[in-house]
Amino acid sequence: MSFVPLHNHSDYSLLDGATQLPAMVARAVELGMPAVAITDHGVMYGAIELLKLCTKAGIKPIIGNEMYVVNGSIEDPQQKKERRYHLVVLAKNQIGYKNLVKLTTISHLQGMRGKGIFSRACIDKQILKKYSEGLIVATACMGGEIPQALLKGRYDVARDIAIWYRDVFAGDFYLEIQDHGSPEDRIVNTGIAKLAAELDIEIIATNDAHYLSGLDVEAHDALLCVLTGKLISDQKRLRYTGTEFIKSRAEMELLFADHLEASVVEKALDNTVKVANKVEEYDILGRYQMPNFPIPDGHTSVSYLTEVSEQGLRARLAITDSEVIDKIYADRLYFELEVMEQMGFPTYFLVVWDYIRFARDNGIPVGPGRGSAAGSLVAYALGITNIDPVKNGLLFERFLNPERKSMPDIDTDFCIERRGEVIEYVTKRYGEDKVAQIITFNRMTSKAVLKDVARVLDIPYGDADRLAKLIPVVRGKPANLDEMISEESPAPDFRDKYNNDPAVKHWIDLARRIEGTNKSFGVHAAGVVIAAEPLDELVPLQRNNDGQIITQYFMEDVESMGLLKMDFLGLKNLTMIDKTLQLVHQHSGIRIDPDDLPANDSATYALLARGDLEGIFQLESSG
Repeated sequence: MSFVPLHNHSDYSLLDGATQLPAMVARAVELGMPAVAITDHGVMYGAIELLKLCTKAGIKPIIGNEMYVVNGSIEDPQQKKERRYHLVVLAKNQIGYKNLVKLTTISHLQGMRGKGIFSRACIDKQILKKYSEGLIVATACMGGEIPQALLKGRYDVARDIAIWYRDVFAGDFYLEIQDHGSPEDRIVNTGIAKLAAELDIEIIATNDAHYLSGLDVEAHDALLCVLTGKLISDQKRLRYTGTEFIKSRAEMELLFADHLEASVVEKALDNTVKVANKVEEYDILGRYQMPNFPIPDGHTSVSYLTEVSEQGLRARLAITDSEVIDKIYADRLYFELEVMEQMGFPTYFLVVWDYIRFARDNGIPVGPGRGSAAGSLVAYALGITNIDPVKNGLLFERFLNPERKSMPDIDTDFCIERRGEVIEYVTKRYGEDKVAQIITFNRMTSKAVLKDVARVLDIPYGDADRLAKLIPVVRGKPANLDEMISEESPAPDFRDKYNNDPAVKHWIDLARRIEGTNKSFGVHAAGVVIAAEPLDELVPLQRNNDGQIITQYFMEDVESMGLLKMDFLGLKNLTMIDKTLQLVHQHSGIRIDPDDLPANDSATYALLARGDLEGIFQLESSG
């Protein structure tokens, strides 16, 4: 019988999903585990990545969240200092996923407690009960409410709490046993075993997995110090026991051998597989989910897109409704519309047309269009771009190709000072509950992590700065530490220090293990997601530091769910051009339209040939 690491708290909020989760899934496959669960504290950052990795590896993903539960109500302002208890919550099926997303969102938008790095997103039991369908819950670590009651010798309280959860979740409520090497674990475990026998509740054996193996203990400890502003040498600080990594079934059996009956442990380990077997496949990825664009009566999205495209093209070509559209343009237009219908994207183009029309109608400067979208005649006809692809010989197939099934990607530039007005329009158009900006994770680069680790090791700043300055930066990206110590190192002095100084080697090796780690989160500079359903049933949401509502899934994960992601790029160059045109008009009375400027202006080409590119968008950058 196998074992499922049901409590694989991967610290996605701290550790790099790009390296940590793949390694954890690979380890689970190596140990013959049929499933892996991810239960980050209070968030669902890694859920979609886990889903994709497990599907590829042929094992079952289990999406979860180790939530914080308070007694009382999170809506009661007097309850701000209520004791918070851990609770493992897993999505059993599609309904469970929606409810887990809902609970996670509520906890962040309504239930935040505490400040800074120790702030927590909380729910209360009334809300948990309301959204309990499709969920599996377990009592969690020593931070759980039942373990806390047992540690205080309050068996009667622990019993009452267990009965409440059993009544709400029935056979989907489990008592957890864990052992991370503390005496308190044994007190809790024996109490759990007694409760299970008395109340006929199943036990599962679980283990925290904050990192992959025992080799990562010191690196994870350094990471904790980086995030909490402590030194490794500090005695009074947050630290773990060093046992929080993925264990095999045999290793798990040894943990409990000295204080629990073998039959209890065996059944608890077997139960992890039974829990995994309960979990159904999540139908989350791949289906395009377009927002509900308001189509006029008597139209479908296809017929309406066709109508506005024809009208727009006639306006571009300066012909009346009674005149025949030139065959080259007509054939191209209807071919593109046919492809768009075939691929299921008419609504996409209507959405983009609508908000760009709003911007232009309200005097908000909009870019002429760039990227492969410039090859679309429909985009030109709708005013999404201002480049005639027929006249300029641009290929539509670079933008949309039936043989390459992927969502269109139209990057639209707006005046940086008025970009917010366009987002506000879209939010009102589709509903505040259906529009959000997208999270980004800020990762620790080689230079930054080297300095951070130096600080927690109490290495002088000057030494850290000198070593970090040896790392070259190419196109804004510093070389990674593995490159720096390789035979082909771009800085031999760096490699020599690593090879010849044991203290420097230890420092760099620690930094290598946490390089690329997600240190903090931010808001994507352009990405906005627009959905047909309320987002809090599809994607977990939270607030950023400015109070904006953002997704907990980053750009690629939002796109892989089939949700409509739009790029609203704020461009200062557009703002400068607009102000320049206003000044020209004020002083000369001449009103210049940049779209009417000739494409073969010799003075412009002479300027480009001289390399006078400072301040010219994209041409001014290196590369």
